[in-house]
Amino acid sequence: MYTQVAIVGAGPAGLLLSHLLHLHGISSVVLEARTRGYIEQRIRAGVLEQNTVDILRDAGVGSRLDAEGLPHEGIELRFGGEGHRVPMTELTGRAITVYGQQEVVKDLVARRLADGGDIRFEVSDVRLDGLTSDRPVVRFHHGGAANELTCDVIAGCDGFHGTSRPSVPPGQLTVYERDYPFSWLGILAEATPAVHELIYCLHENGFALYSMRSERVSRLYLQVPPDTDTAEWPDERIWDELATRFQLGGSPWPPNRGPIFDKGVTPMRSFVTEPMQYGRLLLAGDAVHIVPPTGAKGMNLAVNDVWLMARALDAWYTTGDETLLTSYTRDALRRVWQAQHFSWWMTSMLHRFPGDDPYQYRLQIAQLHNVVDSPAYATALSENYVG
Repeated sequence: MYTQVAIVGAGPAGLLLSHLLHLHGISSVVLEARTRGYIEQRIRAGVLEQNTVDILRDAGVGSRLDAEGLPHEGIELRFGGEGHRVPMTELTGRAITVYGQQEVVKDLVARRLADGGDIRFEVSDVRLDGLTSDRPVVRFHHGGAANELTCDVIAGCDGFHGTSRPSVPPGQLTVYERDYPFSWLGILAEATPAVHELIYCLHENGFALYSMRSERVSRLYLQVPPDTDTAEWPDERIWDELATRFQLGGSPWPPNRGPIFDKGVTPMRSFVTEPMQYGRLLLAGDAVHIVPPTGAKGMNLAVNDVWLMARALDAWYTTGDETLLTSYTRDALRRVWQAQHFSWWMTSMLHRFPGDDPYQYRLQIAQLHNVVDSPAYATALSENYVG
């Protein structure tokens, strides 16, 4: 088989890239190790920047997002038993939209299949060869048969544990990373959210986040030690601790309760690989960068990557100009490192670190006061948050 662009991974990055290339008249084949049902139900991010919403709308896949997404014009920072609203739209003219990553995936899969797109689910034994040649090859098994896909370019959109990044020869990539000494215990509950905007909370017991996925489903998080077992956190303990951390005026402030149907622990880490390309292999999304979820940047960075990638490939196929392909790493990493800094800043400001250092805690409170009392600080946070 031959296609112009072979895309490894059918997450938001790979699917959106395939759709954007289709709009430019560029052929692609998407290879995904999981089933369609799995990727359409996999719970991941849910906060879309204004940039991401605009890209999806401009690409013609924003109708359900506009109908079901929840626009937010601000966030609340809660600390010291008091809540402080940051009016992001008032400060920037832009907003965020809460819309689950799995919903974006559903929309993109449906659109690609309706347009005749080639998505191969449940592929295995994926191998990338000839990355520095003019005709790289992706070899894989699908439907019990061995396949060979020749292409002009390979897009590695298969996440941190995928095969694309490890296909680059040793010594060609530099990794920058940091592990944080805590994790998030996250739940999804069939409970009407008690608030209309996200609450980021710093409490003496640790961080908490009140989010949502729809008008009927709440998404909440607690900071926990990195080796936490969810069995240590029965539902009642989770709800009680959330009420404690979200306290107002010295009294517990309980979220609306409901059946918890998903519970998991997410490690907190930062990870960046440079460069984001090698030969005819271009890398995007979690394959080359991961941010702590505090800044809500993961999927938004992946969308920015493939928007840049599609623009570069369109210029190359249309005019033969390789300028944007050559500068893909530079262009993408500028945004990646800005998001890394913002995510690190939000994480450092809102989490209790081991050692229970009272000095550091007071510094965090002072920083939060700066953010909510100073229009300059509040605008800087807002600009980064909405993208």
